[in-house]
Amino acid sequence: MTSPLEPASRVEAVGPSGIRRFFEIAEERDDVISLGVGEPDFSTPWAARDAAIHSLERGRTSYTANRGMAALRAAISEYVDERFALSYDPDDGILVTAGASEAVDLAFRAFVDPGETVAVAQPAYISYGPGVTFAGGAVLPVRTREADDFKLTAEALEAAGADTAELLVLCYPNNPTGAVMTRADLEPVAAFAREHDIAVLADEIYAELTYTERTGSEMDGGQGDGTASQDPEDPDRDEAGTAAHTSIATLPGMAERTIVVSGFSKAHAMTGLRLGYALGPADAIDAMNRIHQYGLLSAPTTAQYAALEALDSCAGEVRTMVAQYDRRRRFVLSRFREIGMPCFEAQGAFYVFPEVPDGWTADAFAEALLHEEGVAVVPGDVFGVGGEGHLRVSYATGLDDLREALTRIERFVAERPTDR
Repeated sequence: MTSPLEPASRVEAVGPSGIRRFFEIAEERDDVISLGVGEPDFSTPWAARDAAIHSLERGRTSYTANRGMAALRAAISEYVDERFALSYDPDDGILVTAGASEAVDLAFRAFVDPGETVAVAQPAYISYGPGVTFAGGAVLPVRTREADDFKLTAEALEAAGADTAELLVLCYPNNPTGAVMTRADLEPVAAFAREHDIAVLADEIYAELTYTERTGSEMDGGQGDGTASQDPEDPDRDEAGTAAHTSIATLPGMAERTIVVSGFSKAHAMTGLRLGYALGPADAIDAMNRIHQYGLLSAPTTAQYAALEALDSCAGEVRTMVAQYDRRRRFVLSRFREIGMPCFEAQGAFYVFPEVPDGWTADAFAEALLHEEGVAVVPGDVFGVGGEGHLRVSYATGLDDLREALTRIERFVAERPTDR
C-alpha cells in the first residue's frame, strides 16, 4: 500500500549529500583528521559570546521584528558599506536570516518560478542545486575551469546557454576551489547579466577571507611551514589588513538586479548560532521577507545580540583568524606541491582544490585515504561540473593537525601511486 506521506517528486529528485557518506565513516573512528568540514576551528569571539549570555540573563528571549533587530540591521548596513562599498537602507534593504543558507533558500523560492532556469557557476557549494530543485526550477551548470583560475567568464556563460537563465548564482570567494574574482574579472559577467536581463544571487559568505597573492619565494622559501610574516602595509590590502573583496553588486547597473547573501558563520566563527543576512532592492527583500515571516518568523534572538556585538567590537579577532587561515593556506599549498599533487593557488575562503594522482578517481582516492590513513577530504565531483579529479581540502583546522594530515597524504601517495 502506498503511503499518503510519499515524498513530492522534486524531493525524490534530490539524492543525499555527497559529503555525508565520508563524515559518517569518519564518525565511526577516533583517529580521523577531518579536512572536509567547512567550519572554522576557532571559537566565537568572547565578546560576542558574552553578549549572547548577557541577553539571556536579561531575559531577551522574545521574537524580534521579522526583518531582524533594527539595531543589527543598522550595524550590518554600516559594516557592508565600510568594508565592501555596499549601500543598503537598513529599513528596507536588509533581511536577517537563520544563516546564509536560509537567505539562499529564500532567494530561490522568491524569484524562481516552476520550470525557470537557474545558471549556477560550478564547481559550487552543494546546496545550490537542491535549493533550485526544491523551488521547482531547473539547474543549468556553468563550468569554470582551472585554466581560468576557476573564475566565471562571459565565455563560459555563453557556451552554457546561460543567456536564457532567469537567475545566475555565483559564490566568490569560492567554495570549493578558493578562487576569487577581482572587479576586472566581474565586469564581463555583469555586462552579460545586464545584456540578457538576468538576476544575480551573489553568495559572499567568505568575503572577509580574501588573501593577498604571495610570490613563489614567499611560498617556498624561509620557514617553509606557512609562517611568512603578514605585512599590513601591503598595497594589495585594505586599511583593516585584509585583502579587499569586490561584490558584483557594486558594479554599474547591478545593485538593482542582485541579491547579496552573507552572514556570521565563517569570518566570525558563529556557525552554530545560525545567523546570516540578505541585501537587495527593497521590493526583492520584501518578497523574501514574506516567505521568511511565515516560515521562520524571525532569526534567533540570542544570535542577533551576539552578531551585533561581533560587528561592534570583534574586528581584531576577525583579522587574527584571517591571518591564521592565510598562514595555513600557504602551508597546505606548499605541502601539496612537495607531495607532487598539482594544486590550484587558492586565494580565498578556507579550501584548496588539489588534483588526485593519475590513475585515481576523486571518489576512490578520498575513500581509500579515509580508510587507510584516517584523513577525511571531499571528492570534487560532488560540487558539480569541473570538480572531477579534484579534492576539496579544508584548512579550517590547526597547523598541528594539518601537518599530520599532509604527512599521511604524502605517505599514502608514495605507497599507492595508482588505484589498484
